[in-house]
Amino acid sequence: MGRGPLATHHSSLLIPLVPMPLLTSKANPRFRALQARLRLSGPRREITLLLGGKLIEAWVEARQTPAGNRLHPSLWLRLEQTNPHPLETLLGVDTLVLGEALMRELADAGSPPEHALLMDLGPEPVGPLTSRAIGAWGIQDPGNLGAILRSAAAFGFQEALLGPGCADPFHPKTLRGSMGAAFLMPIRRVETLHLDSGHWYALDGGAGAMPMAEADLSEPLRLWVGNEGHGWQEVALPEGVRRLAISIQGVESLNAAVAAGIACYEVARRLTP
Repeated sequence: MGRGPLATHHSSLLIPLVPMPLLTSKANPRFRALQARLRLSGPRREITLLLGGKLIEAWVEARQTPAGNRLHPSLWLRLEQTNPHPLETLLGVDTLVLGEALMRELADAGSPPEHALLMDLGPEPVGPLTSRAIGAWGIQDPGNLGAILRSAAAFGFQEALLGPGCADPFHPKTLRGSMGAAFLMPIRRVETLHLDSGHWYALDGGAGAMPMAEADLSEPLRLWVGNEGHGWQEVALPEGVRRLAISIQGVESLNAAVAAGIACYEVARRLTP
């Protein structure tokens, strides 16, 4: 991902070391309120955390896109005894310094990040689907969902659709796994598959699936990935959704995120002039 103008000049910016509020107790009412809001997930989620300077910079570079503009910075969180980040001043938000135990608990990681940015989350997009959309149905692991979003963005998909049972796309772990892809593609949830005039495919290596080599992958295209464990076995796919198989040898199946990456690459290969 390229470096934007804000990231390019970080080293030349001088930020005064102004004393900031420091929280070290997990019993602090402000910290507990923040935790409670971050625990909300799915449609109830109102805020999220960008963990680490690289992910924050990725959002800054994409913030003028429709997907990036869905997130709005509200509070900078800095690990105690860590130097300020240049974007603290440039983004114009307040800073709160956290003790190591508190930052580790918010990040839900072994090593606490030096910086995190609290973001307000705007409403989901509405309207017709874009010409190339990736779909995930029942993808439960945040890392898998993040990897699917990352592959789709890398190969020119313009939107992501999430069916029932999917991990929260704005959980900090999913955002970290997508490495900024959630800022490049609008993401919306769907409860059922309402087919439009596009080509609809569900990746499925079972009997009767169409080999990918024979599929018409032209746009408009809606490419779906099923659950990591049982795929589409418990889902009644509409008649217009074709099952699509990736040819493999020596193993029974592929990881859902790996299969999505291969399929997204094949789409880009065929559609790129």
